[in-house]
Amino acid sequence: MNTSETNRIEYKLKLNEGLEKEAVAFLNYREGGAIYIGIDKTGVVQGVADLDGDMLKIKDRLRNNISPSAMGLFDVALEKKEGLESIKITLASGAEKPYYIKKYGMSEKGCYIRTGTAAEPMTSSMIDNLYATRVRNSLKQIKSHRQDLEFNQLKIYYEGKGYNLNHQFTKSLEMQTMDGAYNYVAYLMADSNGNSMKVAKYKGTNRIGLIENEEYGYESLIKATKRILDKLDLENTTHTKITYKERQSRRLWNASALKEAVINAIVHNDFSREVPPKFEIFDDRIEITSAGGLIDGLSKEGFFAGISMPRNKEIMRIFKDVELVESLGSGVPRILENYGKESFIFLPNFMRMVFPKSEGSFIKNEGVVIGGAKSEVIGEVIGEVIGEVIGSLDNLTIKQKEVLLLIHDNSKISYKQLGEKLTVGEGAILKHIRNLKSKGYIKRIGGTRGYWEIKINEK
Repeated sequence: MNTSETNRIEYKLKLNEGLEKEAVAFLNYREGGAIYIGIDKTGVVQGVADLDGDMLKIKDRLRNNISPSAMGLFDVALEKKEGLESIKITLASGAEKPYYIKKYGMSEKGCYIRTGTAAEPMTSSMIDNLYATRVRNSLKQIKSHRQDLEFNQLKIYYEGKGYNLNHQFTKSLEMQTMDGAYNYVAYLMADSNGNSMKVAKYKGTNRIGLIENEEYGYESLIKATKRILDKLDLENTTHTKITYKERQSRRLWNASALKEAVINAIVHNDFSREVPPKFEIFDDRIEITSAGGLIDGLSKEGFFAGISMPRNKEIMRIFKDVELVESLGSGVPRILENYGKESFIFLPNFMRMVFPKSEGSFIKNEGVVIGGAKSEVIGEVIGEVIGEVIGSLDNLTIKQKEVLLLIHDNSKISYKQLGEKLTVGEGAILKHIRNLKSKGYIKRIGGTRGYWEIKINEK
């Protein structure tokens, strides 16, 4: 290996007392990180003597010695190089900062954060600030409006993976509030609930020709997810071409990327808004939309780099247990192996993934190339999405929405050009611009030779 430690990588030759300190530091760090056991400080693999024993100890210590619960925020996996075995502990940035070592409490001795290549103790002011901004609307804090919940479906999926859930499983899976009532995670995992996700199919490339609108839900989120995956797998029909040399088969969409996109949309959906993800099939593409947008503190660069910051760590943990999720941060990089960054559309409160249908050989999208031909699908979809958002802004007049759309299409458009396109005078345009500025939708950057910056938020 022969690589140095970084802000996201820590090496330990042996499992020692410092594990919790390093783990807490990464949980509190905005990008998370990884701890390797069995590798010296120069990055040379030395191996682990008791691999299975150490892995069990690590899981037990991270599960029991850190608060708030880190379940769903860490992976423990075997790494093998040149015949030597080491252990990789992947830690995501948590949403309930500050995390701390239980026996020391929420104090400078218990709270750490990654600074450069070291775990540094937090100051009391840093601890207070993080605690004040801690996410309090997480699903585990929201009490289910129904308490007559049963979990037979969930038990079946766990048993299928070799787990036997005891009578305290709802507590261990963080499906209870602090006072012991079922929370919203329990509600989503229950045999019967009000959550439903839709798979819509259209004839054509817009939402006019709806031909199917099937619901998957009112059951455990695990079961609904598996049914959606089966439905999309059926829609992802294999096309076969027989040549004089061989039989060539291929699918409309990359199956691995499509599965990752479905799981990603469900696991990271903001269910606290009671807005489920949706899945739409068109003649030329699949669109997958989830509520919530990028989680606070995660940049687009970090998102594309595979930095994991789960919105719903309790759902992530359960999906990992039943092997719907393989490892933290693996989904987006797998999607990017087959589709470009432009397939992701970020909006203030939503995220949409758009996968164009492949007509020729399946190759990686680089802006977007499908079967060797340049596609306009992504650009058209982005325009459609922005149009939908602007059209839904109730506090704007029709003309103001038209001005906003024109500015979105051309950030350097002039007052005169706006007036010509809308067939109104510059005085009327000036009035619309003032209104849009006052409501925070646009901002002028750089004076007369500058451009318009547009910000579309829910007002």
